[in-house]
Amino acid sequence: MQRIALQDPAALAELYDLYASRVFGLCLRFLLEDQLAEDAVQDVFLRVWERAHLFDGLRGPVRPWLMSITRNLCIDKQRRIQARPKPIDPPLGSEAQPIEETLADPMGSVPEIAAKNEEAVLIRHALAALVPEQRLVIELSFFEGLTRRKIAARLHWPEGSVHTRARLALHNLRRNLDALGVTPD
Repeated sequence: MQRIALQDPAALAELYDLYASRVFGLCLRFLLEDQLAEDAVQDVFLRVWERAHLFDGLRGPVRPWLMSITRNLCIDKQRRIQARPKPIDPPLGSEAQPIEETLADPMGSVPEIAAKNEEAVLIRHALAALVPEQRLVIELSFFEGLTRRKIAARLHWPEGSVHTRARLALHNLRRNLDALGVTPD
């Protein structure tokens, strides 16, 4: 952190390499959209760059400080998103198209984005239908990038239990996704 406080870009790159996936996982849990989470990761590391001189190693290690910055930034972003006015749906029976469909997009990315967002909602529903222990194993593995051994250590569970819950979670998640009509890419 001292090197980052001295504006050493290599030190920031090292910190990014160590923690970017965990920061992204936490951002994604808060913001629920890949693009918002990616933007938040950039903002987090920009804040670290600007505020590295405020880090006090005597108060604790870097990881909790970084995750605190991430959490606070995500909460701020959530509040800004919630403060925005929501679009008004057209009256029932109206033939009006959503604004996204009326915009000219030479790259055709709006339908792709809409499809991915719709799929993300279905995936969240499939995850929510899992037993809490199974969902927890999936979240720790996917969002925080933890191995099964690290999950077992964190939750104080036997490794075999984590393995079994992960296997069942993946099986049940696949079944839930099939029921919702989501197929793997």
